[in-house]
Amino acid sequence: MFFNKNKSSAAAAGGPLPPGNTGWPLVGESLHFLWAGCKGHPEKFVLDRVAKYSSTVFKTHLVGEKAAVLSGASGNKFLFSNENKLVRAWFPSGIDKIFPSSTRSSSEEEGIKLRRMLHTFLKTEALRRYIGKMDRMAQKHFEEGWENKNEVVVLPLAKDYTFQLACRLFASVEDPQQVDRLSKPFNLLASSLFAIPIDLPGTPFNKGIKASKIVRQELLSIIKQRKIDLAEGKASPTQDILSHMLLTSDENGKFMQEFDIADKILGLLIGGRDSASVACTFIVKYLAELPHIYDGVYNEQMEILKSKAPGDSLNWEDLQKMKYSWNVACEVMRLATPVPGTFREAIVDFSYKGYSIPKGFKLYWSATATHKNPEIFPEPEKFDPSRFQGAGPAPYTFVPFGGGPRMCPGLEYARFEILVFMHHLVKRFKFEKMIPNDGKFVVDPMPIPAKGLPIRLIPHEK
Repeated sequence: MFFNKNKSSAAAAGGPLPPGNTGWPLVGESLHFLWAGCKGHPEKFVLDRVAKYSSTVFKTHLVGEKAAVLSGASGNKFLFSNENKLVRAWFPSGIDKIFPSSTRSSSEEEGIKLRRMLHTFLKTEALRRYIGKMDRMAQKHFEEGWENKNEVVVLPLAKDYTFQLACRLFASVEDPQQVDRLSKPFNLLASSLFAIPIDLPGTPFNKGIKASKIVRQELLSIIKQRKIDLAEGKASPTQDILSHMLLTSDENGKFMQEFDIADKILGLLIGGRDSASVACTFIVKYLAELPHIYDGVYNEQMEILKSKAPGDSLNWEDLQKMKYSWNVACEVMRLATPVPGTFREAIVDFSYKGYSIPKGFKLYWSATATHKNPEIFPEPEKFDPSRFQGAGPAPYTFVPFGGGPRMCPGLEYARFEILVFMHHLVKRFKFEKMIPNDGKFVVDPMPIPAKGLPIRLIPHEK
């Protein structure tokens, strides 16, 4: 097999390659990997092989690349702690066609710059002033999309909610028509990111490339208008990330190109919309299935509502009181993890648990395999928010937002928008699934209910 050509590299790192199977020529084990996701159990691909090889690290072949899978808290900690030392973020080659300004030579440096920028804009202190706006946008969203309806489909509504918030935060876009023009191509774009990179008419990958061009053109028009508004004093240099990108030069005094800014905003909008909308959708699913969990969330939210004058917006102090609601959200994200896993690339030869990982190997870490591991979370399929009481799970075992130095800078932003969503949902409605026994979801590339989660709304009596 093709792993043999890495023997000299393996020897340099010390030790044999991890146990495992590279599968069929060219496709490797990609079909098994994708099939597990299509069946709604992406963790099965990893946990079955961990059991088979009696090892928390194994070799395989995924998305056209030789790879090793690191499983469990120790694997998560190793990869997160060695970012840009032993490993770096890696995406399938097709990403370059969807984000054509990204270049392998600068992606590491650009990623560090972007994370630094996000930490500034998304830290708790900066977000506090955004909570009132988030609350008013949620109020409008529920009034327009949920109220006076007997039945709704949750997933598209949740995507609308999180996308509107992301457009406002990152680029101050609030005009409904402009948001709609950006939103329409996004489903095609998001599902194409890990599609097989075959650029032929009608393929998901081809549709994703076309969708990215449509969104990028809309973003470029927004960027050009913002430059004019900044020059005329109609926009603030500190109002959002878009202004910051336009006005900040690098150490050589060079400013970012409009095309590159559009791609970065595009990436932020994907991240800001998709993972939180998945979490919100599955929160509705579990609250509909588990009345005692719903009651706990409802009672907590009603206590907060009683403490406020009519018309008052939610604030930082209110969100801090939503402890049970956040425990419920965390348990939902454990069972239906928005990002099941991601790839890294070895940038040097190194050893892990006695096995050699050669330079160039791709490394996959699986959040779902950690979250569904019975040795870490007893009775892993049981819904139990008490897992998150007190100190909560051990470090690197609950990783929907990464961990350690690779903690997602959007964690607090996601927490705020999810809690605001839960507040407005339960204060208005009880609800029930319209397909009671349909628990099926697919991973594409995030977990989504197969039919979008249609529910029947039961408004509270006023």
